[in-house]
Amino acid sequence: MPQPVLGILTLYLNDRKQLEERKIYERMTQEGHRIGLKVIVFTPSDVNAEKNMIQAMVFDPVQGKWSRSWRPFPDMIFDRCRIQRSKRFEQLRVFRRRYGHLHFLNKPLRDKWTIYQVLSRRPEFKNYLPDTAYFGSLSDVYAMLKRNNRIYIKPIQGTGGRGILCVEKLGSQMYRIQGRNRQRAIVPPQKLHLSRMGPYLLNWKKGTSFLVQEGIDIMLPNGRVHDYRMLVQKNGSGVWSVTGCAGRIGPARSVTSNLHGGGHAAEMNTLLRKWIHAEQKVFEVRAEAEKVGLGIASYLDGFYGPLCELALDLAIDRSGRIYVLEVNPKPAREVFARSGDKEAYRNAILKPLEYALWSYRQKAKKTDPSD
Repeated sequence: MPQPVLGILTLYLNDRKQLEERKIYERMTQEGHRIGLKVIVFTPSDVNAEKNMIQAMVFDPVQGKWSRSWRPFPDMIFDRCRIQRSKRFEQLRVFRRRYGHLHFLNKPLRDKWTIYQVLSRRPEFKNYLPDTAYFGSLSDVYAMLKRNNRIYIKPIQGTGGRGILCVEKLGSQMYRIQGRNRQRAIVPPQKLHLSRMGPYLLNWKKGTSFLVQEGIDIMLPNGRVHDYRMLVQKNGSGVWSVTGCAGRIGPARSVTSNLHGGGHAAEMNTLLRKWIHAEQKVFEVRAEAEKVGLGIASYLDGFYGPLCELALDLAIDRSGRIYVLEVNPKPAREVFARSGDKEAYRNAILKPLEYALWSYRQKAKKTDPSD
């Protein structure tokens, strides 16, 4: 059997053809070489549809250098493309439509609101979801504020904490608003009267779809918010498994904990012990969180089509109740490196490759007439 080729599909960050995860792709190439899998990297703009060829980026793990070469389409495609507001994302849409028949390890998921609706229909997941509604009008915000003293307003598409606002009740007519703008910069807290808050929120929402969500009390004694990032991946047998879970602690004055926004990572159990204190409860909460993560991954895999990895952002309150804040189909891996969990970090890189090999062999068995 020839050496299979995995193509990592990504997007350039800009017109200078910069890649966001170049170092990760280098590690994946090295690990792939070790297990007998060739790894190439390409974007939709690197495809020549007439020649049915790709001008791929190839990393040489021996020389430690990147080069370009024309190659046929890979045996499998690992889609790592995140949402952008650019012509590059439009090229991606065209690529997915034109080449949807190819062997993708993972299909795109829908937006946060749609995923919430899909999960909330299942009784086994509903109790883990925070109160959430679509922000169609100000009445949706006011209704959520009647039920909760603190709420979050989030874009239904977006990553890294961009565009998130936290709104807190201070009295019958006064509110505190703070958050991060679409460039991820911190928006300092300000107090607004109800009469001014409506126009502020409508201006914030302009041109983008948002949801409004119950705020969970996740503020540490030092005033910083925290949550947990769980990575769930298929392994080399095609079975969902938990690769790792790490805590994320936001910077001062931030309403989000994202690492790209200045947050830092911590080992999950260490952070949970400071938050919940009881050792047995920490063990029980982690086991429950992993069960929920595996269940959601398996369900969405069956609902949307093949997936190979998902990240769940979890909030855990003082009582140990778990909330699934959102599901991310294109997760980063550096949270494990930063938390010091070297094994989880290596597995986060290796597991998609092992799953790709397994998937390739399963497909080969089905098409082999002598089998």
